[in-house]
Amino acid sequence: MWVFGYGSLLWNPGFEVAEQAVARLDGWHRSFCMRSIHHRGTVEDPGLVLALDAEVGAHCQGVALKVADGHEARTLDYLRERELVSSAYLEETLPLTLRDGRAVQAVTYVIDPDHVQYCHLSLDEQARIISTAVGGRGPNTEYLHNTASHLFELGIEDGDLKWLSQEVRRLTAA
Repeated sequence: MWVFGYGSLLWNPGFEVAEQAVARLDGWHRSFCMRSIHHRGTVEDPGLVLALDAEVGAHCQGVALKVADGHEARTLDYLRERELVSSAYLEETLPLTLRDGRAVQAVTYVIDPDHVQYCHLSLDEQARIISTAVGGRGPNTEYLHNTASHLFELGIEDGDLKWLSQEVRRLTAA
């Protein structure tokens, strides 16, 4: 069993990983398009978390995480409790291409565009929200900076996240 990590799963998978590899998912792009009312914000003051938004011609680079043998059912239970807390994500099994050319199918969490937590905001608005929101798992800034730094360490370019990280640092320093 493989799982696709493109946000917090990059730096906090929460399950036993037997192998990991940089991977590409076609037809989707990483975006702060989900209002977070549990983990990185509240109902009164929502934060933002990453989700995969469908887009023709787009692609997302992330990490394919192979679940350790014998841990598949436990991992799926854990991921469903973590990722499906508000039903804004949909669980899909999607094809990935690993950096070494292998093709795998991976459990992937994508946004439900019909869910009330789905949003489409400018980068400026995303930065403003992320710079102040705090939820049950901590500050929204931590989520952004951890994800951006792990993408950089993996050699994955994401111009939007790089810009957001720099802008949020500027906003929080002011």
